[in-house]
Amino acid sequence: MNSGKLLDKIESGNVLWSDYSEFINLDYDELKPFLTLAQDITNKNFGNILKIYNPTKRFPAISITGNKCALECEHCNKKYLKGMKGLVDNRNLEKFLVELSENNGVGALISGGSRYDGSVPLLDFLETIKKVKKETNLVINTHTGLLDQETAMRLADASVDIVSFDVNMDEDVVKNIYHLDIELSEYKRAIDLLIKYDLNIVPHICVGLHYGKLNKELDSIKFIKKTLINPSLIVVIVLIPPKNKNLQFDTPKPEDIAKIIALLRFIFPKTEISLGCMRPRGRIKIEVEKYAIKAGITRIEIPSRETLLWLKNHNQNVQFKFFSACCALPKKFEELAKSRQSDIKRYLKSKIE
Repeated sequence: MNSGKLLDKIESGNVLWSDYSEFINLDYDELKPFLTLAQDITNKNFGNILKIYNPTKRFPAISITGNKCALECEHCNKKYLKGMKGLVDNRNLEKFLVELSENNGVGALISGGSRYDGSVPLLDFLETIKKVKKETNLVINTHTGLLDQETAMRLADASVDIVSFDVNMDEDVVKNIYHLDIELSEYKRAIDLLIKYDLNIVPHICVGLHYGKLNKELDSIKFIKKTLINPSLIVVIVLIPPKNKNLQFDTPKPEDIAKIIALLRFIFPKTEISLGCMRPRGRIKIEVEKYAIKAGITRIEIPSRETLLWLKNHNQNVQFKFFSACCALPKKFEELAKSRQSDIKRYLKSKIE
């Protein structure tokens, strides 16, 4: 099928999963009309608005395992845990969260390293989280991993606001990058438990985990469509190539990232899509951000100032909305998380008129 016919099929909605496979295999020089379509869909359903998230100290990331992780995944190897606030006992967690609330905090991401079964050991902390939720207005986002029924039930009882859940339907990645000895059906079991207890699931897709190349991202999208139907928000993150002596990782190409975001826009036209904080740094960061905007994101965490200036220059009517929170924030908490003008100016260094 030529790209023109494929574009017509996608635009009409009369499209098969095999057609989306063809889209992923398009040459980069054929992408432009598809990105235009993705942007048109975004503007139709969400308006000419880009939401910008900068957690700052008002929405810190916490690791309840410190820098410990049993899996030591090839793409991370505990690197991301080192950037989190380590709070490994309930007394310190409660004290920190209460003080955060008293100091105009918005919320927190509560995460940590994984056990050998792919779960984050949250269970022993959920009574504290429940108490904090009752006594404060903090928004609590949790990374759960492949949880069990008791954890799902207790998460609901604790009234956590967000479950950020990484979806990956690539067996090679699961076994050789994550070091997990599980069947892919474990992802469905975990999602079914989260649905059973009516938790707010924000699926995350990491582009390029297969050594920096696209591989089974479409399978992950298909999984989300079949299990969650139409989630309110999907977060796209991107492999940051690790310095790994055992395996060679390439940097994912901005065009490939755009393909996955555009696919999400075609398949989930009324779902918000965010470009999350995990993505390559350096000059390529700006190119990734520009392509993501062209492909139909509605949210972005910590964008480059250059990207915002570029967007304003190309789209003078675009509206920026700034929030002091992580980009998985539910819409109902946006008023609580609005950034102060001083925070915005500090972030941009100079105001964008």
